[in-house]
Amino acid sequence: MSKTQWILSQLTRQLWFRSSLFAVLAVITALVAIAIKSFIPPTVSGIIGTDAVDKILGILASSMLAVTTFSLNIMVSAYNTASSSVTPRATRLLLEDRTTQNVLATFIGSFLYSLVGIVALGMGAYGRQGRVVLFFVTLMVIVMIVITLLRWIQHLSQFGRMAETSQRVEEATALPLAERLRDPCMGCSPWHGDVEPTTDFPLMPCSVGYLQHVDLRRLSDFAEKHSVWLYLNTRPGVFIHLTCPLLWSQKALSPEQSGELREAFTIGAQRSFDQDPRFGLSVLSEIASRALSPAVNDPGTAIDIIGRAVRLFSQPDGADVVDTPYYRLFIRPAELNDMFDDIFTPIARDGAALVEVHIRLQKALIALARFRPERYESEARRHSEQALERARQALTYKGDFHILEVLAGEFTATGLSNRPE
Repeated sequence: MSKTQWILSQLTRQLWFRSSLFAVLAVITALVAIAIKSFIPPTVSGIIGTDAVDKILGILASSMLAVTTFSLNIMVSAYNTASSSVTPRATRLLLEDRTTQNVLATFIGSFLYSLVGIVALGMGAYGRQGRVVLFFVTLMVIVMIVITLLRWIQHLSQFGRMAETSQRVEEATALPLAERLRDPCMGCSPWHGDVEPTTDFPLMPCSVGYLQHVDLRRLSDFAEKHSVWLYLNTRPGVFIHLTCPLLWSQKALSPEQSGELREAFTIGAQRSFDQDPRFGLSVLSEIASRALSPAVNDPGTAIDIIGRAVRLFSQPDGADVVDTPYYRLFIRPAELNDMFDDIFTPIARDGAALVEVHIRLQKALIALARFRPERYESEARRHSEQALERARQALTYKGDFHILEVLAGEFTATGLSNRPE
C-alpha cells in the first residue's frame, strides 16, 4: 500500500479514533431529534411521560461514565499482564483490538449522547414531540449497550491471556510472511550483488529508527519519471542510522529530489508488523523464550509456538509466477535462513535442556522439510543439526539424547522428499 494508505491504516487502529467517531455520532444523534420533532404528530407526544426521558438519560450518564472507567482499568490490567507474562512487543496488538475499541467507543458515545440530551432538555430545545423521538432513540441506545456488555463479558474471558495473545501475533505475521515467501523482492527486481555500489549516489536518512514502511509505488514512479535505476539498501524492519544509505541512485539527486525520495520511507521508534514478517517471528520466539526461562518454566508454551511457526511456514503462497511491477527498483531478496534463525534458534538455545521441546522442534523441522523440500529442506537440516548439538551439551541423560538422534536421523543424505510419510 502507499504511504497515505498506510498512515490511514495506522490511524484507524488507534484507540482514540473509534471513540472520537462514536462520540461525534452520539452528539449528532442527540441533536437529530430537534430537527425532526416537527414531523411527530402532537397526539403521539402524550404517550411518553414528561419525566421518562430525563430519568433514563440521567441513569445512562452516570452509569456509562462508571462503566467506561472500569473498562479502562481492565484494559490497563490486561496490558500489564501481557507485558509481564507474554512480551511487551505484543501489547501493541492488544491496543489495536477492535472489540475493545468498539466497547469503549460505545460507552463513551452513550455517555456523550445522554449528556447532550440532558443539556438540550434543560434548554427546552426538544419540546413534547422531540421528547418522543429522543425516547425511542434512547431505547435503541440501551439495546446497543446491552449487546456491547454481553460481547465485552465474553471477550474478557480471553483478553490478554497467553494463548489469545500468541494467536494475535500469529495472525499479524501470517499475511506479511506469506507475501514475503511468495515474493522475496516485494515486487522489485532482485539485486544479487554482494558488494555495495560505491560509484553511485547514496540517499542518506535524516532520522534514526526502524524502517516501518516503504512506499514502493512512489519510488517506482520517481524512477520512471527520471529514467533512473534505484538500488534499495533497506527493507522494513531494518534499523536505520545516519550512516546507513536508504538507497543508491545512478544519477545525482537534487535536494528536492532527495526530499521526495525520503518521503517514501517511514522511520519510527518501533518495528511494525505490516511489512516486516521477521518482527512477528521474533515476537513469537520471545514468547517461547520467556516461557522457557527458569522463572516461568512453561515448556508447553514453547511447544505451542513451534506449532504456530510450522503453521505460518506451511501457508499457501499463491501463484508460482511473480510479477515485477517495480522493475526499476532493485532490492536484495529476503533470506529464508534469517527467518528460520529468528524463530527456531532462540527456542533451541533456551530449551536445550528440555527433551520435550527438542522433540517437538525436530518433528517441526522434519514436517517443513517434507512439506516443501525445495524451499525448506536445507535450512531445516541446518537447524536440526544445530539443535541436536545444543541438546548434546545440555542433556544429562543419554536416553533423551538418543531419542533426538533418531529423529534427527530423518535428514538423510538422500533427502526427505523421497521418503514415505
